[in-house]
Amino acid sequence: MANIFGNPQTQEEKLEVIPKKKKLVIGIPVENTLQENRVALVPNSVRLLVNNGHRILIESKAGEKSNYTDHHFSEAGAEIVQTKEEVYKANVLLKVAPPTLDEIDFFTPNQIIISPLQIPIISEEYIQKLKQKKVIAIAMEYLQSENGSFPVVRIMSEMAGLSAMLTAAELLSNAKGGRGVLLGGISGVPPAKVVILGAGVVGEFATKAALGLGASVRVFDNDVNKLMRLQNIVGRPLHTSSMNPVYLSYQLLSADVVIGAIHSKEGRTRIVVTEDMVRQMKSGSVIIDVSIDQGGCFETSTVTSHDKPTFIKHEVIHYCVPNIASKISRTASVAVSNIMAPILLEAGDAGSIERMLFSLKGVRHGVYMYKGALTNEYLGRRFNMKSTDIDLLITSNL
Repeated sequence: MANIFGNPQTQEEKLEVIPKKKKLVIGIPVENTLQENRVALVPNSVRLLVNNGHRILIESKAGEKSNYTDHHFSEAGAEIVQTKEEVYKANVLLKVAPPTLDEIDFFTPNQIIISPLQIPIISEEYIQKLKQKKVIAIAMEYLQSENGSFPVVRIMSEMAGLSAMLTAAELLSNAKGGRGVLLGGISGVPPAKVVILGAGVVGEFATKAALGLGASVRVFDNDVNKLMRLQNIVGRPLHTSSMNPVYLSYQLLSADVVIGAIHSKEGRTRIVVTEDMVRQMKSGSVIIDVSIDQGGCFETSTVTSHDKPTFIKHEVIHYCVPNIASKISRTASVAVSNIMAPILLEAGDAGSIERMLFSLKGVRHGVYMYKGALTNEYLGRRFNMKSTDIDLLITSNL
């Protein structure tokens, strides 16, 4: 072939085959567990995906609890289906609550399931059923961005931090069995004392809310850089400390509210407050364990639901709801949808989610089950099952 000057020019041979864009069929079922009120995609995101050639199957009334009607979704281009059987025919299933054992029965081999993992409620039977179905299961909370952060965890953590502090303020009232203490002090009356465990995103927003309400705040974290960062963000001196058990126990003795805001990058959150520490806390004080979706950081924590969000142990009120953001379902739905829609668009552009897994390490990080093989090392240890490196499985399947 000649160039513009008329001279012959050798052309390089293109060896890479660029995959064609693939139309995804994305299913959004109604959530029936844990009083889940969120929906995984909102109409604006549905419209974006449909305009890019993808099909969206939404089970009727899936968005009702977030104040999105079937009409809203239909106008955005979604197909409204009446039964679970129809929605579970999609090749990609998107959920904001983990699939139940009954829902797993609907799965078919090679389907992509994107949902939270919520380690505390996972059982060996659950893992075995997923293995038998040979699906690709991706945990939303372990999706990782290029800078190493976890976007779903980040946005839910912002909401959880604010919501946790507002919930604590309510639980301190006499009507909820609390000590009858106002979170922020008034003239002549000292404010409530709040202890926050963890200086990450939940801790940051809980701290902002607590200070905004006028509470006295103590923040604990073993990462000094996080404590420095939090101090800079808040813009004022804070009472901070490393997670020293002796000093922590001392602070818990006089605490009115303790917020557990520790996040584990994989596996279970470590316990930092023992049952003996809780036993010594003031009667009517409040524990909010935001870390409960990863097992909790209090030894006394047990998963609760929005139906019955609290229990009392050692005269201390415990709030351990894993999907705390479901209280503000519309805001939370938009937040999740804003993260998931670009990922689904990229999967379509890559030709498939499997090809996207190969090229995007952050999405690959979220895979815990791949076509019958467990890929999460923590779950393998917990249930004494063999786990396989996802990198090896992806490479061998392409």
